[in-house]
Amino acid sequence: MPLESTAHARYDLKYHFVWCPKYRRLALKGNVGKYVAKVIYEVAERYEFRILELAVMPDHVHMFASAPPDVAPAKLIQTIKSITARKVFERFSGIKRILWGGALWERGYFVMSSGAGTTDEMILKYIKEHRDHSANDQPKLFG
Repeated sequence: MPLESTAHARYDLKYHFVWCPKYRRLALKGNVGKYVAKVIYEVAERYEFRILELAVMPDHVHMFASAPPDVAPAKLIQTIKSITARKVFERFSGIKRILWGGALWERGYFVMSSGAGTTDEMILKYIKEHRDHSANDQPKLFG
């Protein structure tokens, strides 16, 4: 993939994020999952990072994204989780019953940059294939 640019930098920074609903509940099924994906794309446009691949599964989200060097991965995921939680609770108030009235997302997340032993193509393939597997039959990233 070609280099991206800001006013003062040329870069190739891509991150694979994975995060889960609280208690790894199956909270992202159907319309909720579709809405989460829509909101994530809106956040990407607003905050000027690019989503290369996105898979919203019933119990977790995979996102492969490119962000400028002035955007820390921790800030990016914090922004996404905060905005999606607020909007999901506004639109689907009943989801709080599934989550026992608490937060939408687990506090933690996974992030890995491509190139750290994993190519962009490997991550893209993994996320695309992941959509076709159930939560109990997950594809392997390495091997």
